[in-house]
Amino acid sequence: MQKIDLNKIKKVYFIEIEGAGTSALAQIYKKLGCEVFGSDNGDHFYRNILQKRKIKTFSCFNKKNIPQNTDLVIYSTCIKKDNPEIVEAKKRKLKIWSYPKALSYLFNQKFGIAVCGTHGKTTITAMAGFLFKKAKLKPTVLVGAYIKQFSGNALIGQSKYFIIEADEYQNKLKYYNPKIVILNNIDYDHPDFFKNLKEYKLAFRNFVSKLGKDCLVIANFDDVNVRSVVKNIKAKVISFNKKDIGEFDLKIFGEHNKMNSLPVIALGKFLKIKTEIIRSALREFSGAKRRMEKKGKFKNILIYDDYAHHPVEIKASLKALRKKYKNEKICCVFHPHSFSRTKAFLKDFAKSFEDVNKIIVLDIYGSAREKSGKIHSKDLVREINKFSNQNKVLYIPTIKKCVQFFQNKNNQKNIDIIITMGAGDVWQVGEKLINKK
Repeated sequence: MQKIDLNKIKKVYFIEIEGAGTSALAQIYKKLGCEVFGSDNGDHFYRNILQKRKIKTFSCFNKKNIPQNTDLVIYSTCIKKDNPEIVEAKKRKLKIWSYPKALSYLFNQKFGIAVCGTHGKTTITAMAGFLFKKAKLKPTVLVGAYIKQFSGNALIGQSKYFIIEADEYQNKLKYYNPKIVILNNIDYDHPDFFKNLKEYKLAFRNFVSKLGKDCLVIANFDDVNVRSVVKNIKAKVISFNKKDIGEFDLKIFGEHNKMNSLPVIALGKFLKIKTEIIRSALREFSGAKRRMEKKGKFKNILIYDDYAHHPVEIKASLKALRKKYKNEKICCVFHPHSFSRTKAFLKDFAKSFEDVNKIIVLDIYGSAREKSGKIHSKDLVREINKFSNQNKVLYIPTIKKCVQFFQNKNNQKNIDIIITMGAGDVWQVGEKLINKK
C-alpha cells in the first residue's frame, strides 16, 4: 500500500461513492478534514446522506469530474478497469486506493472490531455501535445500511474504537488487522468470486489465523464451519450458541436477531461495559433499514421490506415474520440478486418460501457485478413449483408491473402482508404502493 500522510491529504475523490461502504467511508474522510467529492451512476441509495454531509456527487463517470489538485482517489472494487475516471487518475499519476485499502488505512491504526460472516453483519455491527454509543465510548462505526439511531450509515467518534462491517466479497478481509473479530456464521456465498465452500471458508480462516495472542474472536459455535475455521488459532476464542439466549430483551424480532445479539453481549462483557447498559441498548436498538423494516400500509395491507438475498437469510426472515403473524396471509415479492447466485443456489432458493402464502418473482437484479447470465427468474418459478402449489408463485418481470398488479383490487384479496425481499431495489414496490394508496 502506498504510504500517505493524512495531514497532506486535502482533496479525496471517490469513484462509485454512493455504495453502502464507500458512502460511509467518504463521510469519515470528510470528518477527518478532507474535502470529499465523488461520482456514481448507479441506484443512488445513499445520495441523500452524502448531500446532508455536504459531499458533492456527480451522477455519471467522467474524467472531467475529478478536481484539480486531487490528492487521493478511492474506488469501489466493483469498478471496471476501463472506467474513464480510473483511466484519468492513472494518467494523472494520482494516488489511487481501492475501498478496502482506504478503509484499512484508518481502521488498522485503531482498536479495530471487525464483524464478519455470511449473514447478520449489518445488524450486529449496528447493534454493537449503538451499544458503544450508549456506553459513551465515542466509537467510529461503518455499517452497510442506514441506521435511524445513527442518522446515517456511519458514526464518527474520537475514541480508539473503530467498528466495521467487514465484507468477505472479493476477500476484502485480507486488508484488515482487527483486535477483535465477531464471526457469526459461514454459508457458501458469492459464487462469482469464490469457486466453492472450501475457498470461501479459507478467506475466513486466513483472516482469523493472522490474529495474535492479544486478539479475540467471538465465534458462533452452532455453526460447524465457524468451529473448523477458528480451530487452533493463536487468538483467544469466546464461543456463543443458542443455549446462551436468555434474559436480554430485544426491540427487533426474530430468532436470528436473538442470535445476532449474543456476540454483542459477549463483546460488551469482554470490554467490561455494565450489564444494565448492555440490557438498555438491546432493548432500545431499533434495527437497520431494509432489515425486516415495517414500511407502512397500502389499503389494509401491511408492507415490510427485507434485504435477505441468500436462501438461509430468506428462511430466517420469513420464519420470523410468520411467527409474529401466525394467521395472516403473507405475499413475498422476491428479487433474485445476481445471476451466479441464483444459478448456484437455485434449489435452495426454491425451498425457502414455505412460510408464505404467495410468492412473486421479479427479473434477476444483475447489479454492477453481472449484466447477464445463463439463468432466468422463470427457472426459479419452475423450481419453486416443484415444491409447492402452482397457484402460490407468479412471475412478474418488473417493479412497475408488480406495483400495477397490487393496485388491481382483485389481486389485493387474500393478502394481509406484503414483504419485498432482495439486495437490489425491490423496496421501491412497497414505497410506490404506500405513496399511491
